[in-house]
This record gives sequence, C-alpha cells and structure tokens, in this order.
Amino acid sequence: MTSVVIAAHNEAAVIGRCLDALLGEAAPGEFDVTVVANGCTDDTAAVAARPGVRVVDLATAGKAAALNAGDAASVGFPRVYLDADIVLTTAAVRSLAGALGGAAGAATVGRQLDLTGRPLLVRAYFAVHGRLPVFRDGLFGRGVVALSEAGRARFERFPALVADDLFLDSLFTQAEKRHVTSYAARVATPRRTGDLVRRLVRVRGGNAAMRAASANGEVAAPVRSAARLSWLRDVVLPRPWLAPAAVCYVAITVAAAVAARRAADGGAAWGRDESSRQPGTATTTDTEPATRR
Repeated sequence: MTSVVIAAHNEAAVIGRCLDALLGEAAPGEFDVTVVANGCTDDTAAVAARPGVRVVDLATAGKAAALNAGDAASVGFPRVYLDADIVLTTAAVRSLAGALGGAAGAATVGRQLDLTGRPLLVRAYFAVHGRLPVFRDGLFGRGVVALSEAGRARFERFPALVADDLFLDSLFTQAEKRHVTSYAARVATPRRTGDLVRRLVRVRGGNAAMRAASANGEVAAPVRSAARLSWLRDVVLPRPWLAPAAVCYVAITVAAAVAARRAADGGAAWGRDESSRQPGTATTTDTEPATRR
C-alpha cells in the first residue's frame, strides 16, 4: 500500500483540493494518507478530516517534526511526501510508485511554472530560474518526492531544518532518481515581487543551514553545493536574448541574499509566499511532459 504524508501548516484554503485529486480515483484502501496539521490557527485539520485520511494534529509548527510524525503514523511503501498546495492525481501517485519498483531510490514528477498574471519582474526571474539544469535532475522544486522502502531506510528521521527536499535529494545518486515526465507539477509562482523575495530568503536560509549541517557532520549526507554561476553558464550564454531577464534575476537574487545574511536565523523564519496559496490558485499535476528548457 502506498503511503502519502502531507505536512500542512495553515493550509485550509488548499488542503481540500489536494485530497480531492489524490483520492478522486483511488480504490478503497489503495492509499494510506496522513495529513499532519502542525501549529495551525485555521481549519486545516477539520477540512482534511474525511474517510481514508488520517489526521495528526501537532500543537507546534514545524515541517520536519510534521514529516516525522507522518512517518510514524504511516504503514505502507512506497512513501510519498506531498506539499499541501500541490494537486497530485491518483494516476500520478500510481506512476510514482510504479517507477520505484523494489529498488532503493526516489522519484518525482516533472515541473511546470505557472506564470499566469505575474508581474514583469517575477516572469523575468523565472525565465532564467526555470531553465536551470539543476531542476531537471534534482528532486526539489516540485513539492512531491516518493521513496521506496529501501530508500526510506537510508535515514532515521528528517533533520530539524527547513530544506527537506534538498536533504532527500542528497541521499541518492543520479542513477537512483526517477523522473516521471508523464506528469508535471505546476508550481504556482509568487504573484508579487516582494513575495518572491520572501520565498527566496527562506530557501537560501534553509539550503545554507542544510549544507552547514552536512559539513559539520550533523546530517550524514553530502548535500550538493550551490552552482552560483549556472544561471550565466548554462542559461544566459547559450541564450543571449535572456540577458535583460538575467539582470532582473541577479538583482532579485542579490536582494534575497542580503536579506538572508541580515536575518539572525539566515532567513528561515521569513515565512512562505501566501500570494500563491489562495483559493483558485491551485498547483496541479497534469498528464503532460514537463516544460522543455
């Protein structure tokens, strides 16, 4: 039985559609689904409560603790870790499970960026960011990672750090990662430039903390280093027409880096982008190949 773990902090606006898609075509008992409502001040737990869904309610917010609690309650494999704002269909989960087989490995779907109605600066940033090669071979940036039972056995608990997807990516070689390109998670990009910067501050802070923990031996996995010039070498130089967008990309990246350095916690507490989590801004998984880059 495939288990699905969803860590949800104040996700009442989006958790319903996530579960509707996930269970829409599932046979009774096909999936073991656990929603871990953590530190919620809204109705996340109540919205998630339905037949076929186990709800764990934690008083304190924290994704790592929520994932660990979800793991403790789950009973099956493969194990799918799904963000509450990602709409993953029943068929997509079946494909992820099938891609893993019995080998030690991890799988994710393709990635499409939803830029509909976004301001110019946000679209310019993602014109570069969306073409970075790291998103073609990594497990992050989709909001969904599936692990086989042998793959999950490679670690005991999620570390108490923000970058859980970077952590999972670090546990597997390229040959052990599977990309199910018949499905693509449509990632909702921020609707305001300020929200984009806030998101980047959190991502940079979380990634930096994960790399520091790896270097100090606190995380027993070699976390991939940041490819700082990939935007230029792999994206802009082969596509010189992107140079104006690259100016915006660099400016926004530098602004986020400065803010992360100034934050006492490296930016981990800056919070998430709320503009893309409103009702009607679903991030979906389609039966189409991921966007070509």
